[in-house]
Amino acid sequence: MEKAGWDKQAKVAEVEVAKAVAIREAELQMEVEIKNAMRQTEKLKAEQLSKATVQYDTQVQDSNALLYSRQKAAEAALFEQMRTAEARKAQADAKFFEQKMAEDAKLYAKQKEAESVALVGKAKTEYVASMLQALGGNYHALRDYLMIDSGMYTEMARINAGAVNGMQPKISIWSNGGDAGGEAAAGSALQQVAGVYKMLPPLLSTVHEQTGMSPPAWMCTLPKDGAAN
Repeated sequence: MEKAGWDKQAKVAEVEVAKAVAIREAELQMEVEIKNAMRQTEKLKAEQLSKATVQYDTQVQDSNALLYSRQKAAEAALFEQMRTAEARKAQADAKFFEQKMAEDAKLYAKQKEAESVALVGKAKTEYVASMLQALGGNYHALRDYLMIDSGMYTEMARINAGAVNGMQPKISIWSNGGDAGGEAAAGSALQQVAGVYKMLPPLLSTVHEQTGMSPPAWMCTLPKDGAAN
């Protein structure tokens, strides 16, 4: 009986040992699998991290390249705008300078014209003053001389002659006679006025004969018919 009990106990012990070994093997296997899973997890994490890092670096590089490209495009556009603005400014400055030069030229021309008019007026004033002095201060004689010198009576005769064209008007020719000393004194203003006054009677007489118009009394009187040569 004791031997059978020992055998039974031995078998139970063997079974328990086998179970303990199996449990221990299972535990070890589980630990191995856990460690393998942990290694796989770490490996996957490392791979994912590496991929994410590479992707991040790639995206950063792409973003930097795109940003650089946009910055260069913006700088190029800004530079082009600055060049366009400078060109417009230079064009505006050139146009303003051209307008200023044209205005200065016009102003200079007007100044010169005003100076010329002033000089002409001064010369005429001096001429009239010298003629008035040569005529002894006679304003009426000066007025008559200026009217004759400007061709007013000649123009009147031309207009009147045109008005009576075809009417066969009477033509009178006057001779003032010779003056031996006249040629020697031809350069003086007084002799010039005297010559004009010698021409006045026949001219006014011709105008009167052709048109019937008589000169004013203050100017002169017409010569009689017997005075003409």
